[in-house]
Amino acid sequence: MDYSAMQEELKTLARDRDAVILAHNYQRPEVQDAADYVGDSLGLSRQAAASDAGIIIFCGVDFMAETAAILAPDKRVILPEERAHCPMAAMVDERGLAALKAQHPGAVVVSYVNTSAAVKALSDICCTSANAPEVVASVPAGTEIIFTPDCNLGAWVTEKTGREMILWQGFCPTHDLIQPEDILEARALHPKAKVVVHPECRPDVTALADAVESTSGMIRFCREDEAREFIVGTESGMIHRLSVDVPGKRFHLVNDSVVCPNMKMTTLGKAIAALRREGPVVTVPEEIRLKALAAVRRMVEIGR
Repeated sequence: MDYSAMQEELKTLARDRDAVILAHNYQRPEVQDAADYVGDSLGLSRQAAASDAGIIIFCGVDFMAETAAILAPDKRVILPEERAHCPMAAMVDERGLAALKAQHPGAVVVSYVNTSAAVKALSDICCTSANAPEVVASVPAGTEIIFTPDCNLGAWVTEKTGREMILWQGFCPTHDLIQPEDILEARALHPKAKVVVHPECRPDVTALADAVESTSGMIRFCREDEAREFIVGTESGMIHRLSVDVPGKRFHLVNDSVVCPNMKMTTLGKAIAALRREGPVVTVPEEIRLKALAAVRRMVEIGR
């Protein structure tokens, strides 16, 4: 299908409404191609905070738009599809986290950015999949660490840092679909390809990979590595992003099931309609925003 007319309509509307279009790496290819910026959740939120635009249309899922609202409270943040929730972020709630903190009063809470604003507000520091090992390593030795919500990312960080943590038993349903046999079968089909997977994958999957990288790290790894072919273990939208950013190399999705239905809810038509009505707007109560902002800022100080 030719999406060029709808893409131009969205871009023209964004110019007229003083809006910036942000799209996550897992969005539909035609949505990515219409965006002003494409990237991971934190990189896009930084773009939101730095932009001069008065409106941010965030083509992603709920916690991403919330993070943008935390960092850019003076801007109107629009999530085109209200039902685009992150199942992993929904696996941890403030009541459960508060109860766990009460059981471990001296623990430092490290929360993945894939969490709600309310959970971030109860956390000491946030992390991304790119900087999680550095964030955990920054916690003083001997201090208990509660890591939420992704137990797979937490297991990978433990392996990287040697720090034992209390892992919240959440996970990404999409990444959890990838099984070790998928890696082995993909290697048999593409014997010259290197395997790069996301740290949200299960430990028995990351153990089989040539590299474990965040989405931004995948781009860097595939660009710099001498291999011409890669098997990619993350959400399907990343194949388009890699094809655009690393031309001349071939990318194979590890299997056809690695599709996040929530990420694919956003369409060009929904983005246009949302921008026309300038809603739905994502807001965060100021008391929660300020507490969450402190945890996000501590993460940013770590870097990456």
